[in-house]
Amino acid sequence: MSGLRSAEWYVGSGRNAYIHRAWMRRGLPASAFEGERPHIAIANTASDLVPCNMHLTEVARSVSHGVYEAGGVPLELPVPGLGETLVRPTAMLWRNLAAMQIEEMLRANPIDGVVLLGGCDKTVPALLMAAASVGLPALVVPGGPMISGSFRGRPLGCGTDVWKLSEDVRGGELSSEDFLSSESSMIRSKGHCNTMGTASTMGLLAEALGMVIPGLAGTPAPDSRLLEGAHASGRRIVEMVAEELTPQKVITEASIRNAIVALAAIGGSTNAVVHLLAIAGRLGLDVSIDDFDRIGADVPLLVNLQPSGEHLMDDLFRAGGFLAVLKEVRELLDPAALTVSGTPLVDHLESARIWDGDVISSRGEPLQERAGIAVLRGNLAPGGAIVKPAAATPRLLQHRGRAVVFDSIEDFHERIDDPRLEVDEDSVLILRGCGPKGYPGMPEVANMPLPRRLLEAGVRDMVRICDGRMSGTAYGTVVLHVTPEAADGGPLALVRTGDSIVLDVAARRLDVELSDQELAERTPSPETLAAFAAPERGWQRLYVEHVTQASTGADLDFLVGASGPEVHRESH
Repeated sequence: MSGLRSAEWYVGSGRNAYIHRAWMRRGLPASAFEGERPHIAIANTASDLVPCNMHLTEVARSVSHGVYEAGGVPLELPVPGLGETLVRPTAMLWRNLAAMQIEEMLRANPIDGVVLLGGCDKTVPALLMAAASVGLPALVVPGGPMISGSFRGRPLGCGTDVWKLSEDVRGGELSSEDFLSSESSMIRSKGHCNTMGTASTMGLLAEALGMVIPGLAGTPAPDSRLLEGAHASGRRIVEMVAEELTPQKVITEASIRNAIVALAAIGGSTNAVVHLLAIAGRLGLDVSIDDFDRIGADVPLLVNLQPSGEHLMDDLFRAGGFLAVLKEVRELLDPAALTVSGTPLVDHLESARIWDGDVISSRGEPLQERAGIAVLRGNLAPGGAIVKPAAATPRLLQHRGRAVVFDSIEDFHERIDDPRLEVDEDSVLILRGCGPKGYPGMPEVANMPLPRRLLEAGVRDMVRICDGRMSGTAYGTVVLHVTPEAADGGPLALVRTGDSIVLDVAARRLDVELSDQELAERTPSPETLAAFAAPERGWQRLYVEHVTQASTGADLDFLVGASGPEVHRESH
């Protein structure tokens, strides 16, 4: 093997090559520096503060063994991990920072290819964004879901059951003591959430994009087959370097289309929309938010997993796995889309089978006929908004109601249970100031808890509208990602409590019943503007000044488009 990028650092008799070799001679053999063995970074997001990714150091060892076996030089590269449940104010604020840091470290170091290890929600998107920008051969090893815990004799859906149980407490159906006793049962093993939340969705969609060895995504974190797949991934990345198989050749408009089809079929997280748009933006692909509706809206829901269904991720793996799902929608997939195996995704579907029809439905008997993301527009969302019909209450998908407006999540928490709040089950809860700029970072607060007195009366869903996101493990009739966001001059900032809101998902409309003139004459209240005050320093200031809207991926404007792996200046 010749022409390796790492040889630019190590091969030669000059001072700089000497320095590079000498500082790396800490156990590596001389053959590592002769320009014949590819140097493979293992980009590891493991951290004790990213509990879903803590096991990835073990996975990295298996990758390393595979790299060695194939003749490469494995080099573990710790990169930022983002603990979804821990990081304040929201992990989404740091996705672009993590992607930028990973990109720069991949470009700056003498490596020829990279294996990307991620699990928790934002780590897989950040890794893919970085890899797309740098353009070195790369593949993903998803960390995999945890196995299911149980409470009171039934399986617990990580995330989804948190929302359900907490609402049961607020509604008086479950004691606080019993709620807290479920806490130690929720997380039974290593791995990310076991529902079809964002972590599970992005692991599977990384495979739909072609960036995972087919059949590996969705393998539970404690399953020994994950380590087997990690070893195989280590071997494969060495071959990919020789083949010059880069993300630009794998992630194409065809593979994005396949990911959109897959997103609908699995009932995946709405967060995938903003992540796929960001990944596509890094590659300059012609993909827009409307493609999610155009391509995915009529795709049937085939996977019976929480939050849209009943089962959990280890059930999906047992029932035939992701490839069995894709086989059912094979005619909707683009046959030209490649995978890191070097062959098209559709070539890997022939032997897939459904072993449990209660978990994976056939195309002929889907759980829902049309389950994809719906993209809404109207005078409340001229740039678009999204809703997930599969997780909504069908009767609320066409609804007219009185707006009850909150300027911030703090305002919401302060007033939602106030007995003086004028709200009923037909009201439309509106939360603004939660977009990329307004929070900042676009938090998962859109699935607003319902007013306590309505919960006590048995109400379990209402129409909710927000310029932020909701957890992939959440459910309900929630309109998300309203664009432009209120803090960026969007009309959501002009809505007042008492206005009439019309949601019509079938017609793809979201409107406030005001004329254009009435809207034009309104200005945001001082309280509303105060809630959108921009940060004054650091990353948050840079983020607010440069983040794009959700409809284009909420990436930084100066990171859209790839930059390649070249570094034109020496360090000495």
